[in-house]
Amino acid sequence: MANYLLAYKGGSMASTPEEQEKRMAAWMGWFNTIGPSVVDGGNPCGPSKNIAANGSVSDNAPSGITGYSVLKADDLGAATALAKGCPILAAGGSVEVYETFNAM
Repeated sequence: MANYLLAYKGGSMASTPEEQEKRMAAWMGWFNTIGPSVVDGGNPCGPSKNIAANGSVSDNAPSGITGYSVLKADDLGAATALAKGCPILAAGGSVEVYETFNAM
């Protein structure tokens, strides 16, 4: 079983406290549904910087990642199936699924 990084991109912000509460309930419901697959529920991402190979630094990394989670699954297909239930999709965002490898 491997770990998979779910990189969230986009998604709209909830405009009212009621909508924020509804969205948080959707996230908690999804996490409860996939249960032991959740390694790290993750967090939203804030401002970013990009460092180029020549050492120059610019604002706003081009990937546009807005958050992340880490799941464990048998393979990339299973991780992708779990990610299809992610609440960011209902908010207009997308999910990229990456297998991680233990290198150290």
